[in-house]
Amino acid sequence: MSYMAQRVADFGTTIFYEMTTLANEHQAINLGQGFPDFAAPDFMKEAAVAAIQSDINQYAPANGRPALREAVAQKVADLYGLQVDPNTEVTILHGATEGIFATVMGVVNPGDEVIVFEPFYDSYVPAIKMAGGIPRFYTLRPPDWQIDEAELAALFNNKTKLIIVNTPHNPTGKVFNETELKLIANLCQTHDVIAMTDEVYEHIVFDGHQHLTLYNLPGMAQRTVMVSSLGKTFSVTGWKVGWAVAQPELSRAVFRAHQFMTFCGAAPLQEAAVTAVSQPKAFYTELTEFYTHKRNFLVDALKSAGLSPINTSGTYFVMVDIAKLGFADDVAFCRYLTTEVGVAAIPPSAFYSTPADGAGLARFAFCKEEKTLAEAAKRLQRLQKL
Repeated sequence: MSYMAQRVADFGTTIFYEMTTLANEHQAINLGQGFPDFAAPDFMKEAAVAAIQSDINQYAPANGRPALREAVAQKVADLYGLQVDPNTEVTILHGATEGIFATVMGVVNPGDEVIVFEPFYDSYVPAIKMAGGIPRFYTLRPPDWQIDEAELAALFNNKTKLIIVNTPHNPTGKVFNETELKLIANLCQTHDVIAMTDEVYEHIVFDGHQHLTLYNLPGMAQRTVMVSSLGKTFSVTGWKVGWAVAQPELSRAVFRAHQFMTFCGAAPLQEAAVTAVSQPKAFYTELTEFYTHKRNFLVDALKSAGLSPINTSGTYFVMVDIAKLGFADDVAFCRYLTTEVGVAAIPPSAFYSTPADGAGLARFAFCKEEKTLAEAAKRLQRLQKL
């Protein structure tokens, strides 16, 4: 007899856990999992300490501490021109991952179909399946990751309840443009479909590209849940402070799932997050410059090692075309890279419904200290022997 519930039996362990464990075992430079290895900003740490010392240490309200809800509302007003009520349209969650899960559990019924762009962040499909939904996949193809209007439209039908739009897109680095977002908006309105936008990389965009939010397009405010978080922007992935912005009916759906999942996150970290979310626009400009330098360094290192990086317009990831290197698939390449070269990357086949679609790719993260990237660049030169 198996004691494991059927709903989770097929999930296995995440590829991030597997590759990080392998990297640790072989003392490899971890360019796989997307966490910074440098310190969080001092103002963040000081705000957290101050909140704890001010005895903000008991349960936060289930929808989040008021000051943070107000700060999020002000942020989306300043950056995107959105006017949202912090009391009824902002929910603070235990990271964006809970925001994603609570949204799916709050709006998807058994048998509902959910459209997912692949390669996808690995929490999407388990959330859909645990809600009893049916994932339908649109496969983005390298090197441009473009959307074909007819192909996407063919996925919409009277069973479609939700579409998940991740922009800037992990793992491809694609930034959805206005034409693509308008196409999605028109299809959502034609078929009465809800959109959940995963925007955790909203402030890491390069080369003059602009992050646009689907929420802002005509007719979409009432049918969009915008999810984001602190982790990527402020280099505090371990804080797990995220939020969902949606009009009252959708916010209630998210909240009703959230209240029985975590109820609330860490109160002092929510209070400290007010300082982060209230940063001036100049902070985001400096962040873009900071990560542009790191991206360019890693891209040059990959090219120098004989690899073929694919252009990335956002996030802190670079995809590499490994199809001609002679490995059986991306898993074989990433295991070799970790154990023999001493650099860990993520095999993206884990992010596809059909793993073979990602077998010719590898994903590298550049959210690392300069010395980390420099050592990785040095080790990657070993690939020249292949």
